[in-house]
This record gives sequence, structure tokens and C-alpha cells, in this order.
Amino acid sequence: MSTRAPFTREAADVRRTALIEAAMRVLADKGVAGASVRTICAEAGVSAGLLRHYFDGVDALIAAAYEATGALIDAALEAAVEAAGSEPRARLSAYLIANFAPPVQDPRLLATWLAFWSLVKVDPAIAAIHRRTYAGYRARLEELLAACDPKVDARLAAIGLTAVVDGLWLELCLDATVFTPAEAGAIAERLAAGYLS
Repeated sequence: MSTRAPFTREAADVRRTALIEAAMRVLADKGVAGASVRTICAEAGVSAGLLRHYFDGVDALIAAAYEATGALIDAALEAAVEAAGSEPRARLSAYLIANFAPPVQDPRLLATWLAFWSLVKVDPAIAAIHRRTYAGYRARLEELLAACDPKVDARLAAIGLTAVVDGLWLELCLDATVFTPAEAGAIAERLAAGYLS
């Protein structure tokens, strides 16, 4: 009698997701230079042929990983907004503060973002995802700002807040001893209050 486990075929979306998650881990651990077909497939525990079945090469997989990372962050920020209730200022505050809490505030996520950012100027697909991702972030911030004060220049406020949040997030990931996530949130909120006053 065989003790070998029976072969089961994973659903296509499960295998595709496993490859994307493996690419994200490899990018975090080894950067773009280490993100080869072989390394990613070894991380996912699949053959190289499977990657080529789901993606037109490693560049397409990295682009899918960038999309997935952006979606993960969007979901975390939206969950914070929804949990804040219906008061506009509380919703804006929750959106800003969620940038400095897990899963968004994570040093491993920084390594993954650095890999993506290094490709923005050299890979048109990554550049397009970057534009779309940041445009979506700013648009949501504009909505939240306008809900607090319809007279605010929501576009410029969103650009300013995005720059500050990105900078604080980056510094927290690089060295969390300089200031706390709560202090980062307070700084972002003070800037938002300045735009809204």
C-alpha cells in the first residue's frame, strides 16, 4: 500500500497567487537582481514552466506583484476608513494613521517597494502601475479631504499629504528609533488640519 499523498491539482488562481506572493517575498529578500524565474519558482515550490504558464516571463510576474502589493495596501487603508465610522474627519484621520500601522508599516514591505521603485524609470509596465497606484491613493485622499471641507484645494492637499506620509513611512521603515508610528500619524494629521483650516 502506497503512503504517498494523492496528487491534487491546485486551482489556477491559487497557483497564480502563490507565484505572486513568492515574487513579493523574493523581492523583499533579494531585490530585483535576485528575482529570477528560478529563485521565484523555488520560493513558490513550483516548476519554471508553471511561471511561464501564468505569466509572460518574470517581468510580468513582478508587475503582477506590484499590483498585488498596491491592492493589499489599499485594502488595509479602506478597512481603517470603514472602521472609523461616518464622521468625515475621523475617516480622513484613519486613512492617514493606517499608513503607519501593519500591514502597511512593515520593513519587509519597504524592501519590496524599493524593488518596484527601482524599476519605475526603466520598465514602462511598472511605471504605468506606479502612476495608477499613486493616482488612486491621491484620489481617495482628495475624496476624504473634500468630505471634511468642500472648499479645500483637495488636489494640492492630497499631493502634499502623500509626500509627507511617504517620507514618514520610509523613515519609520529605515529607522524606527527616531519617531513612533503614533508621532508619524500626528504629524500627518497636523498637516491635514492645516489644509482644512
